[in-house]
Amino acid sequence: MATQHASPPAAASGTHQVLNQAPPLEGLDVFGTHTALVEATEREGADWILPRAAELGPLIGGEPQLWGVQANENPPRLRTHDRFGRRIDEVEFHPAWHRLMELGVAWELHALPWRDPRPGAHTARAALYMTAMQAEAGFACPITMTFAAVPALRAQPELAEHWEPLLTATSYDPRLIPSREKQSALCGMAMTEKQGGSDVRANTTTARALNGGGPGGEYEIVGHKWFCSAPMCDLFLVLAQAEEGLSCFALPRVLADGTRNAFALQRLKDKLGNRSNASSEVEFDGAWGQMVGEPGRGVPTIIEMVGHTRLDCAIGAAAGMRWGVVMATHHAAHRAAFGKLLIDQPLMRNVLADLCIESEAATALAMRLARAYDEAERDEGAQAFKRIGTAVAKYWACKRAPGHAYEALECLGGNGYVEESGMPRLYREAPLASIWEGSGNVMSLDVLRALAREPACFDAFFSELDAAAGADARLDRFAAELRSEFERPEGLEARARRLVERMGLALQGSLLVRHAPAAVADAFCASRLDGDAGLAYGTLPAGTRFEEIIERHRPELAA
Repeated sequence: MATQHASPPAAASGTHQVLNQAPPLEGLDVFGTHTALVEATEREGADWILPRAAELGPLIGGEPQLWGVQANENPPRLRTHDRFGRRIDEVEFHPAWHRLMELGVAWELHALPWRDPRPGAHTARAALYMTAMQAEAGFACPITMTFAAVPALRAQPELAEHWEPLLTATSYDPRLIPSREKQSALCGMAMTEKQGGSDVRANTTTARALNGGGPGGEYEIVGHKWFCSAPMCDLFLVLAQAEEGLSCFALPRVLADGTRNAFALQRLKDKLGNRSNASSEVEFDGAWGQMVGEPGRGVPTIIEMVGHTRLDCAIGAAAGMRWGVVMATHHAAHRAAFGKLLIDQPLMRNVLADLCIESEAATALAMRLARAYDEAERDEGAQAFKRIGTAVAKYWACKRAPGHAYEALECLGGNGYVEESGMPRLYREAPLASIWEGSGNVMSLDVLRALAREPACFDAFFSELDAAAGADARLDRFAAELRSEFERPEGLEARARRLVERMGLALQGSLLVRHAPAAVADAFCASRLDGDAGLAYGTLPAGTRFEEIIERHRPELAA
């Protein structure tokens, strides 16, 4: 009997064609296609950075996207000892991490306002930072820490004189060698302990004075820090209990003679997200440090650093939302279901438009806050707005980020749930900004504290709302109701989250009514201020101009 041959494999007959999938998101100008950010950069006083941002945008849409993937797939590893048994306490990173760090430092994301303090410098940096974070968020931690350390170190001029030129340099040098042998340096932070968390005054780490101590003086530091951000850095700002009370100290990783400081890395944290970056527990067993600022005034000293990191939390939340919008709208514009592209389906349009509105509101809020940092030194009103605006923006923008990331992920369906889409990484990253440098409750109570201690904050906040008075009746009503909330002091602390949420919404509404297209502002006011929406995204009123909103935010790839 003749041999029967099997049929050719299915793939050979064309059944493995790839159809109805979105093309790769390549060649994207991350800045230039972010219309709301481009407009805010110019509006808030940093139009001079536009040419540089125009260069950064296409760069971030290219190879750094791959670096972000690689840095997360190959997270840092702790090496406590060398092969001879000597304690070295080093963190090893994938080359992609170092490329991201080189990029961030070269583009002055860590130092622009300190290197070039012209008007609008903080706003300019915010535009670059929001753009770069859309490649990867993890590397932003040491970038932000280094940026935020400078104003805190200036409380001790002799320390700032030595460290500031290194912390603001535009070269990247990850070697652990004495600072005087380096051309650049990075700074981290170690505040929280396992028994205290946000209550840093419960810290048990001690600082014993050497040779008299005092501001700029030498101390021996002993204790255990539950979270040490970016342990691969050259310098750390640390809180410890001195004889006079909780104080701030500058602690170098490597001493002047080349020996390692008594800075033992116990373990790296296995985190939900932010996996490309190292976070650690650390023990100081007689570590050498110098006091920054006045004895017993550690919190007021380090709060300068905390304030700037909170600014970056708001900027980072807006960056994540923007990337979610990019991914969701790109997918929907190329994926068909039930005979139509997703982007043409009425219900999907509602979801996408809602995500776009949230992203634009977060971008406008972050950029307006950055301008307050630019103006604060020369304007008391701006200083007051910076104080209250930082707490409000940190709370509200960061609280909205996780839900936004999830809804953007769902727009991709099962594709979005798969790791290689990038959406799970965005989703895991989203909660961090709300937790870092003050969780929701801490920020809400900080708003109440600012309003109680600094009455100018109340006036500065409502002056910003009043700038939009009369432009939209729904905003006017919402602002009036918000003002009346402060006339009922009973139960204020229990109502703090609701109060700060409404402050965030009112502030975003004021900005959008003044500066966004009518379609965006109208949909925001209808859904967020007037209650014409449900509790989930995609519940905007039926009359919303969905297509106009989506087209404003959907990225166009380069030809």
